[in-house]
Amino acid sequence: MDISEPKIEKKEILMLDDDNFNPGNVCIVTGASMGIGRATAVAAAANGLMTVGLDINEEEGQKTVQMAREMGGQMIFLKADLRKDEEMDRAVDEAAKLGTIKYVANIAGIQHIDPIENFPMEKFDYMVSLMLRAPFYLSKLTIPHMKKSKDGTGAIGNMASVHAHICTLNKPAYNITKFGLRALAQSISAEGGGKIRGFTVSTGFVRTALALKQIPAQAEQRGITPEEVVRDVMMGFSRIKEMMKPIEVGNLFVFGFSRFAKYLIGGDLLFDGGMVLTYAEKKAES
Repeated sequence: MDISEPKIEKKEILMLDDDNFNPGNVCIVTGASMGIGRATAVAAAANGLMTVGLDINEEEGQKTVQMAREMGGQMIFLKADLRKDEEMDRAVDEAAKLGTIKYVANIAGIQHIDPIENFPMEKFDYMVSLMLRAPFYLSKLTIPHMKKSKDGTGAIGNMASVHAHICTLNKPAYNITKFGLRALAQSISAEGGGKIRGFTVSTGFVRTALALKQIPAQAEQRGITPEEVVRDVMMGFSRIKEMMKPIEVGNLFVFGFSRFAKYLIGGDLLFDGGMVLTYAEKKAES
Protein backbone atom coordinates (compact mmCIF):
# COMPACT_ATOMS: atom_id res chain seq x y z
CA MET A 1 0.00 0.00 0.00
CA ASP A 2 1.41 3.39 -1.03
CA ILE A 3 1.16 5.76 1.93
CA SER A 4 3.69 8.36 0.80
CA GLU A 5 2.47 11.95 0.68
CA PRO A 6 1.28 12.60 -2.88
CA LYS A 7 2.10 15.58 -5.06
CA ILE A 8 -0.66 18.16 -5.52
CA GLU A 9 -1.93 18.32 -9.08
CA LYS A 10 -3.99 21.22 -10.40
CA LYS A 11 -6.62 18.93 -11.90
CA GLU A 12 -7.39 17.61 -8.41
CA ILE A 13 -8.22 21.02 -6.93
CA LEU A 14 -11.88 21.88 -6.50
CA MET A 15 -12.44 25.16 -8.33
CA LEU A 16 -15.58 27.07 -7.33
CA ASP A 17 -17.30 30.15 -8.70
CA ASP A 18 -17.73 32.50 -5.75
CA ASP A 19 -17.65 36.30 -5.84
CA ASN A 20 -15.86 36.33 -2.49
CA PHE A 21 -13.05 34.18 -3.85
CA ASN A 22 -10.93 37.08 -5.03
CA PRO A 23 -7.49 38.52 -4.17
CA GLY A 24 -9.08 41.26 -2.06
CA ASN A 25 -10.14 38.65 0.49
CA VAL A 26 -7.66 36.88 2.72
CA CYS A 27 -7.62 33.26 3.82
CA ILE A 28 -5.34 32.38 6.74
CA VAL A 29 -4.19 28.75 6.91
CA THR A 30 -2.25 27.31 9.84
CA GLY A 31 0.03 24.33 9.50
CA ALA A 32 0.73 25.48 5.96
CA SER A 33 4.18 23.92 5.67
CA MET A 34 3.04 20.39 4.94
CA GLY A 35 0.22 17.90 4.63
CA ILE A 36 -3.36 19.09 4.87
CA GLY A 37 -2.37 22.66 5.71
CA ARG A 38 -0.19 22.87 2.61
CA ALA A 39 -2.91 21.41 0.40
CA THR A 40 -5.56 23.75 1.81
CA ALA A 41 -3.36 26.80 1.29
CA VAL A 42 -2.65 25.79 -2.30
CA ALA A 43 -6.35 25.12 -2.98
CA ALA A 44 -7.41 28.45 -1.45
CA ALA A 45 -4.83 30.36 -3.48
CA ALA A 46 -5.78 28.53 -6.67
CA ASN A 47 -9.38 29.63 -6.06
CA GLY A 48 -8.34 33.27 -6.15
CA LEU A 49 -7.98 34.08 -2.46
CA MET A 50 -5.02 35.97 -1.07
CA THR A 51 -3.68 33.19 1.12
CA VAL A 52 -1.52 33.63 4.21
CA GLY A 53 0.19 30.50 5.50
CA LEU A 54 1.33 30.23 9.12
CA ASP A 55 3.75 27.67 10.51
CA ILE A 56 7.05 27.40 12.36
CA ASN A 57 8.76 25.62 9.45
CA GLU A 58 9.76 28.47 7.17
CA GLU A 59 11.69 26.38 4.65
CA GLU A 60 8.72 24.11 3.91
CA GLY A 61 6.35 27.06 4.13
CA GLN A 62 8.15 28.79 1.29
CA LYS A 63 7.83 25.60 -0.75
CA THR A 64 4.06 25.83 -0.22
CA VAL A 65 4.12 29.41 -1.49
CA GLN A 66 5.94 28.27 -4.61
CA MET A 67 3.36 25.52 -5.17
CA ALA A 68 0.50 27.99 -4.78
CA ARG A 69 2.05 30.40 -7.25
CA GLU A 70 2.63 27.59 -9.75
CA MET A 71 -1.14 27.04 -9.59
CA GLY A 72 -1.70 30.70 -10.48
CA GLY A 73 -2.52 31.75 -6.92
CA GLN A 74 -1.33 34.49 -4.60
CA MET A 75 0.18 33.49 -1.27
CA ILE A 76 2.64 34.63 1.35
CA PHE A 77 4.11 32.73 4.28
CA LEU A 78 4.63 34.09 7.78
CA LYS A 79 6.70 32.18 10.29
CA ALA A 80 4.68 32.02 13.50
CA ASP A 81 4.66 29.97 16.68
CA LEU A 82 0.95 29.45 17.30
CA ARG A 83 1.56 28.95 21.00
CA LYS A 84 2.58 32.61 21.33
CA ASP A 85 -0.19 35.21 21.28
CA GLU A 86 2.13 38.00 20.19
CA GLU A 87 3.13 36.07 17.07
CA MET A 88 -0.51 35.47 16.14
CA ASP A 89 -1.23 39.15 16.78
CA ARG A 90 1.55 40.07 14.37
CA ALA A 91 0.44 37.55 11.76
CA VAL A 92 -3.16 38.77 11.76
CA ASP A 93 -2.00 42.39 11.54
CA GLU A 94 0.17 41.51 8.53
CA ALA A 95 -2.62 39.52 6.90
CA ALA A 96 -5.04 42.44 7.30
CA LYS A 97 -2.68 44.65 5.29
CA LEU A 98 -3.19 42.38 2.29
CA GLY A 99 -6.97 42.60 2.15
CA THR A 100 -10.08 41.68 4.11
CA ILE A 101 -9.70 38.63 6.35
CA LYS A 102 -12.69 36.44 5.45
CA TYR A 103 -11.56 32.86 6.03
CA VAL A 104 -9.46 30.93 8.51
CA ALA A 105 -8.45 27.27 8.32
CA ASN A 106 -7.18 25.98 11.68
CA ILE A 107 -5.19 22.93 10.64
CA ALA A 108 -1.89 22.87 12.56
CA GLY A 109 -1.54 19.80 14.74
CA ILE A 110 0.72 17.11 16.11
CA GLN A 111 0.23 13.64 17.53
CA HIS A 112 1.54 11.77 20.55
CA ILE A 113 0.76 8.14 21.32
CA ASP A 114 0.51 7.15 24.99
CA PRO A 115 -2.15 5.96 27.44
CA ILE A 116 -3.45 8.52 29.95
CA GLU A 117 -1.45 7.07 32.84
CA ASN A 118 1.82 7.52 30.92
CA PHE A 119 0.97 10.67 28.96
CA PRO A 120 3.59 13.42 29.53
CA MET A 121 1.85 16.54 30.81
CA GLU A 122 4.24 18.81 28.94
CA LYS A 123 3.15 17.10 25.72
CA PHE A 124 -0.51 17.41 26.71
CA ASP A 125 -0.07 21.13 27.39
CA TYR A 126 1.75 21.58 24.08
CA MET A 127 -1.01 19.87 22.12
CA VAL A 128 -3.83 21.76 23.81
CA SER A 129 -2.02 25.06 23.28
CA LEU A 130 -1.34 24.39 19.60
CA MET A 131 -4.50 22.56 18.60
CA LEU A 132 -7.23 24.15 20.72
CA ARG A 133 -6.12 27.38 22.35
CA ALA A 134 -4.49 28.75 19.18
CA PRO A 135 -7.60 28.17 17.01
CA PHE A 136 -9.70 29.90 19.68
CA TYR A 137 -7.34 32.87 19.85
CA LEU A 138 -7.05 33.12 16.07
CA SER A 139 -10.85 33.10 15.85
CA LYS A 140 -11.00 35.83 18.49
CA LEU A 141 -8.60 37.96 16.45
CA THR A 142 -10.18 37.44 13.02
CA ILE A 143 -13.94 37.52 13.68
CA PRO A 144 -13.91 41.35 14.08
CA HIS A 145 -12.30 41.63 10.63
CA MET A 146 -15.02 39.42 9.13
CA LYS A 147 -17.76 41.48 10.74
CA LYS A 148 -16.28 44.67 9.27
CA SER A 149 -16.09 43.24 5.76
CA LYS A 150 -18.36 44.54 3.02
CA ASP A 151 -21.07 41.91 3.50
CA GLY A 152 -20.22 41.09 7.11
CA THR A 153 -19.63 37.41 6.40
CA GLY A 154 -16.79 35.00 7.05
CA ALA A 155 -16.03 31.40 7.86
CA ILE A 156 -13.66 29.56 10.16
CA GLY A 157 -12.95 25.91 9.41
CA ASN A 158 -11.29 23.63 11.95
CA MET A 159 -9.49 20.40 11.08
CA ALA A 160 -11.17 17.83 13.28
CA SER A 161 -11.01 14.06 12.76
CA VAL A 162 -12.87 10.82 13.25
CA HIS A 163 -11.36 11.34 16.70
CA ALA A 164 -13.84 14.18 17.14
CA HIS A 165 -16.54 11.49 16.97
CA ILE A 166 -14.94 8.41 18.51
CA CYS A 167 -12.04 7.92 20.92
CA THR A 168 -9.45 5.28 20.21
CA LEU A 169 -6.61 3.90 22.30
CA ASN A 170 -3.63 5.95 23.43
CA LYS A 171 -4.63 9.27 21.86
CA PRO A 172 -6.25 11.14 24.78
CA ALA A 173 -4.89 14.63 24.02
CA TYR A 174 -5.68 14.29 20.32
CA ASN A 175 -9.21 13.10 21.10
CA ILE A 176 -9.78 15.96 23.53
CA THR A 177 -8.55 18.68 21.18
CA LYS A 178 -10.54 17.36 18.23
CA PHE A 179 -13.78 17.20 20.20
CA GLY A 180 -12.97 20.72 21.39
CA LEU A 181 -12.60 22.01 17.84
CA ARG A 182 -16.13 20.86 17.06
CA ALA A 183 -17.34 22.77 20.11
CA LEU A 184 -15.42 25.85 18.96
CA ALA A 185 -17.02 25.70 15.50
CA GLN A 186 -20.46 25.40 17.06
CA SER A 187 -19.74 28.27 19.46
CA ILE A 188 -18.62 30.51 16.59
CA SER A 189 -21.79 29.63 14.71
CA ALA A 190 -24.03 30.19 17.73
CA GLU A 191 -22.70 33.74 17.96
CA GLY A 192 -22.35 34.35 14.23
CA GLY A 193 -25.95 35.19 13.35
CA GLY A 194 -25.77 33.08 10.20
CA LYS A 195 -23.08 35.35 8.77
CA ILE A 196 -19.95 34.22 10.59
CA ARG A 197 -19.88 30.46 10.19
CA GLY A 198 -17.82 27.86 11.97
CA PHE A 199 -17.47 24.30 10.71
CA THR A 200 -15.23 21.29 11.07
CA VAL A 201 -13.77 18.77 8.66
CA SER A 202 -13.46 15.20 9.94
CA THR A 203 -11.52 12.55 8.10
CA GLY A 204 -9.89 9.25 8.82
CA PHE A 205 -6.21 8.78 8.10
CA VAL A 206 -4.75 11.04 5.41
CA ARG A 207 -1.50 10.43 3.57
CA THR A 208 0.57 12.97 5.50
CA ALA A 209 3.81 12.93 7.47
CA LEU A 210 1.73 13.15 10.69
CA ALA A 211 0.01 9.86 9.87
CA LEU A 212 3.22 8.15 8.78
CA LYS A 213 4.97 9.10 12.02
CA GLN A 214 2.29 7.32 14.06
CA ILE A 215 2.97 3.91 12.56
CA PRO A 216 6.12 2.88 14.50
CA ALA A 217 4.69 4.01 17.86
CA GLN A 218 1.39 2.27 17.23
CA ALA A 219 3.23 -0.92 16.23
CA GLU A 220 5.33 -0.89 19.39
CA GLN A 221 2.43 -0.10 21.71
CA ARG A 222 0.16 -2.74 20.20
CA GLY A 223 2.83 -5.38 19.64
CA ILE A 224 2.10 -5.73 15.92
CA THR A 225 3.92 -5.01 12.67
CA PRO A 226 3.81 -1.63 10.90
CA GLU A 227 1.94 -3.26 8.02
CA GLU A 228 -0.70 -4.51 10.46
CA VAL A 229 -1.02 -1.01 11.91
CA VAL A 230 -1.92 0.40 8.49
CA ARG A 231 -4.25 -2.42 7.48
CA ASP A 232 -5.93 -3.32 10.76
CA VAL A 233 -5.68 -0.19 12.93
CA MET A 234 -5.62 2.83 10.62
CA MET A 235 -7.87 1.48 7.86
CA GLY A 236 -9.49 -1.34 9.82
CA PHE A 237 -12.80 0.42 10.38
CA SER A 238 -12.90 2.21 7.03
CA ARG A 239 -15.04 0.80 4.24
CA ILE A 240 -12.51 2.29 1.78
CA LYS A 241 -9.07 0.81 2.33
CA GLU A 242 -7.19 3.78 0.96
CA MET A 243 -5.96 6.88 2.76
CA MET A 244 -7.28 10.21 1.54
CA LYS A 245 -4.97 12.59 -0.26
CA PRO A 246 -4.29 15.92 1.48
CA ILE A 247 -5.78 17.85 -1.46
CA GLU A 248 -9.05 15.95 -1.05
CA VAL A 249 -9.23 17.39 2.46
CA GLY A 250 -8.17 20.84 1.27
CA ASN A 251 -11.07 20.76 -1.18
CA LEU A 252 -13.48 20.28 1.72
CA PHE A 253 -12.23 23.53 3.29
CA VAL A 254 -12.68 25.34 -0.04
CA PHE A 255 -16.25 24.05 -0.24
CA GLY A 256 -16.90 24.97 3.40
CA PHE A 257 -15.74 28.54 2.79
CA SER A 258 -17.78 28.95 -0.38
CA ARG A 259 -21.27 30.25 -1.08
CA PHE A 260 -22.35 26.67 -1.67
CA ALA A 261 -21.96 25.97 2.05
CA LYS A 262 -24.13 28.76 3.45
CA TYR A 263 -26.13 26.22 5.45
CA LEU A 264 -22.98 24.70 6.93
CA ILE A 265 -23.31 26.48 10.26
CA GLY A 266 -21.63 24.64 13.11
CA GLY A 267 -21.73 21.43 11.10
CA ASP A 268 -19.10 18.80 10.47
CA LEU A 269 -18.01 17.50 7.07
CA LEU A 270 -17.46 13.83 7.88
CA PHE A 271 -15.52 12.27 5.00
CA ASP A 272 -14.12 9.17 6.65
CA GLY A 273 -14.80 6.26 4.34
CA GLY A 274 -17.43 5.03 6.75
CA MET A 275 -14.98 4.68 9.63
CA VAL A 276 -17.20 6.20 12.31
CA LEU A 277 -20.23 4.23 11.18
CA THR A 278 -18.41 0.90 11.04
CA TYR A 279 -16.66 1.57 14.35
CA ALA A 280 -20.03 2.04 15.99
CA GLU A 281 -21.36 -1.11 14.33
CA LYS A 282 -18.36 -3.19 15.42
CA LYS A 283 -18.72 -1.92 18.98
CA ALA A 284 -22.42 -2.78 18.96
CA GLU A 285 -21.67 -6.31 17.77
CA SER A 286 -19.06 -6.96 20.47
